[in-house]
Amino acid sequence: MRRRQFGREFKIEAVRLIKDRGVSVAQASRDLDVHENQLRKWVKLFSADPAQAFPGHGQMKPEQLEIEKLRREVAKLKAERDILKKAAAYFAKDVT
Repeated sequence: MRRRQFGREFKIEAVRLIKDRGVSVAQASRDLDVHENQLRKWVKLFSADPAQAFPGHGQMKPEQLEIEKLRREVAKLKAERDILKKAAAYFAKDVT
């Protein structure tokens, strides 16, 4: 069985149904055929950052993009450091 996917607009409308119209999570869950816990999670995500909520599949928030870029840079610098350590150790053996 394939996992259902919901678009950004659907999620925003579901959250608005709960927050703006005052529909209970349980009732919205039955009406939309979405699990209550999922709806609660959407409300929490939307409340935290409405502009950046639900970025979509494969899309990241700007902060997440920056973190990923910095992680790649750290990995590259660690690899370079390790290479230089090995080279220094190799040349230190030749001197003695």
